[in-house]
Amino acid sequence: MSFPFKTIALIGKHKNPQIVEPILNLAEYLAGHGFEILVDHLTAAHFPNNLYRALTLEEIGQQADLAVVMGGDGTMLNIARMLAAYDVPLIGINQGRLGFLTDLSTDTMLETLNEMLEGQYTTERRMLLQAEVQRDGKKIYSALAFNDVVLYRGMSSGMIEFEVTINKEFVNRLRADGIVIATPTGSTAYALSSGGPILHPSLDLIALVPVCPHTLSNRPIVIGPDACIEVHLYSSTEVRVHCDSHSYFDLVETDKILVRRYPKMVRLLHSANHSYYRMLREKLGWSEFP
Repeated sequence: MSFPFKTIALIGKHKNPQIVEPILNLAEYLAGHGFEILVDHLTAAHFPNNLYRALTLEEIGQQADLAVVMGGDGTMLNIARMLAAYDVPLIGINQGRLGFLTDLSTDTMLETLNEMLEGQYTTERRMLLQAEVQRDGKKIYSALAFNDVVLYRGMSSGMIEFEVTINKEFVNRLRADGIVIATPTGSTAYALSSGGPILHPSLDLIALVPVCPHTLSNRPIVIGPDACIEVHLYSSTEVRVHCDSHSYFDLVETDKILVRRYPKMVRLLHSANHSYYRMLREKLGWSEFP
């Protein structure tokens, strides 16, 4: 049989020692079926022997036809940002808690992966955001976000004051704990807990969700993918901008945060019977009665 993928990279949550056995089992299974196996060098450091080629994520992006990520959603967020520029398709195997992005189970991964590697899968392309901090007209920080870009007051007890413009047009001036700028993927994360809408991942939209605004009329809004969002900080004490909660930057008054859609997209593969709505029911407990 002709498989659509030849070279498969395996990437695990390298700080979790429980990941070693299932990844080794998966590597042995795939190698036994004729696939060339690459392993993220941080994951490979836990392997007993140099059984497979250990590469950096950049090298994996250049050489792999497919990457299988084992861990939780946080692991997938990190790997997706790193590999987005290379358009490497990703499959997630869940060893975390919710598993919105890592939707395969370790119990059935071999059977499900075999079907997917034979071509029985569905493809999702999901957008990313690119954040940039400017100070005195100069770029001093930039990062990608798969879930969200968050302006937050941190440990301070007071609200922060900031202004939001979209495509150079003034939208509002807020006093709040912060604001979440979320992709459809991130709409089920911090944005959801802050009262934002759930956006289907097939949509190319951006949600702006205030966090505990002083004025209750400040509500979430959803805008198009080509928007350039600017957040101007006016008052701050220990304010930070976070990207997917993985990277952050400390801000000072008069800093400006620019958020745009990143030109590359993340390609996620799911089993042929994957259902986004079923996943929402299961993860959010919609079918449970009080």
